[in-house]
Amino acid sequence: MDQSKSVLTYRWVVFLLAAFYVLRMIFLGDYDGFGGPYRYLTNWALVFSCTSGFAMLMISLGRNQKRIDGFVGMTAVINVMVVILYWRIYFADPYAFQASGELGVWWQEYYWHGLGPALQIIDALFIHRSFRKPFRSLAAVIGVIAVYVVWIEAAVEPLNSSPVGSVTSGLPYRFLNSLEWSGRVDFYIANAVVAVVLTIVFTALAWAIRLASRPSRAEKPFL
Repeated sequence: MDQSKSVLTYRWVVFLLAAFYVLRMIFLGDYDGFGGPYRYLTNWALVFSCTSGFAMLMISLGRNQKRIDGFVGMTAVINVMVVILYWRIYFADPYAFQASGELGVWWQEYYWHGLGPALQIIDALFIHRSFRKPFRSLAAVIGVIAVYVVWIEAAVEPLNSSPVGSVTSGLPYRFLNSLEWSGRVDFYIANAVVAVVLTIVFTALAWAIRLASRPSRAEKPFL
């Protein structure tokens, strides 16, 4: 178990930042519609990041010996998906998320869609050395995507009247409401494929990092 002060400090920072934004979401989030802030995948990723950050901190403090590679890997992949989706859609159409076409609170947006995910990935790849059990991470990622799609299509959309699109209303992201059901299915499937590709890429990167830092022929466990 890595007890170095720098790793411990890093993990305290990662956890406290994530905890701050989770608490901010809980107490200051948008509860105007059914599902509140949990309508958004970004906030799911934030909760995962806080949970993963806490688990990593407990490892450094010597209070947890479980690696939970599957969960840590899933958290990293979901965070990267959120970053890719958000910025790709935002730069293609700034009005896809908000009617004003502007970012929200800038420091919050850049943490959600930049700094926060980066901090999770650094720990997963370089400190915790995750992705040793990629099939667990992949299963968790696909599970999260499936549950989220069912959540927004079967509960969030029917029980909310906004945002309004050209096809339907109530789905959490404005652009989804302008897609027919078949178009939304294609969108969900495409993102599941991206998740698979990201898991493969992270697994390869993690293997290369472990190989490059291996002190001997027998790799030493790194926690």
